[in-house]
Amino acid sequence: MKEKRKKAKSYWQKNLRYLIVLLSIWFVVSYGAGILFKDALNGIRLGGFKLGFWFAQQGSIYVFVVLIFVYVRLMNKLDKKYGYHVD
Repeated sequence: MKEKRKKAKSYWQKNLRYLIVLLSIWFVVSYGAGILFKDALNGIRLGGFKLGFWFAQQGSIYVFVVLIFVYVRLMNKLDKKYGYHVD
């Protein structure tokens, strides 16, 4: 029973670490690139639009969708490592 609890705690800690890292990336991209660094990024154009504007309007959404797929992949690996996967 103690081993099972230790395993579950370790699993949850890794899950939280993944969440913190991925949400931090999303925050930096959406808030940082879209708001804080907007002026610096607006000197670069992407598809005819200023890069700061692009990140504020579309880039952060694209990054969020990619992060969802990254999270799914990481969690599938974590589930297999700790024996929680379902075939």
